Amino acid sequence: MKPMTSSNVGKGAVAVVGAQFGDEGKGKVVDAIAPGFDMVVRFQGGNNAGHTLVVGGEKTVLHLVPSGALHPNILCAIGAGCVVDPFVLAKELDTLGQRGIDVEERLLLAGNAALILPVHRELDAARENAAGKGMIGT
Repeated sequence: MKPMTSSNVGKGAVAVVGAQFGDEGKGKVVDAIAPGFDMVVRFQGGNNAGHTLVVGGEKTVLHLVPSGALHPNILCAIGAGCVVDPFVLAKELDTLGQRGIDVEERLLLAGNAALILPVHRELDAARENAAGKGMIGT
């Protein structure tokens, strides 16, 4: 992966933004229009959801990698507004690689994207358990 810098991010853009709920088909829209662009950027969210794409009858579920990854000439980026679990990202890249989709050389990762690590999940679980009846269910 390459670091995301101002020198490798273009000037013109189209944003696909969901305004209602998570399962709106944003990933399918991005995948459909991606061939008309040089780059696809995921700019927010984490791996707790995903984009399910069916291309050529083959199902692909992406959790962190942008939907443009299925198109070999498109540069993909994970932006600063994303929460990245490095273990989930590594597994996703491996799964894509096993299918012959090499995205690592064309994937940029913002250096200021937030990381979620196993310790964060453990702290969240401990806080929830300590809250007893006041837990919020995260």
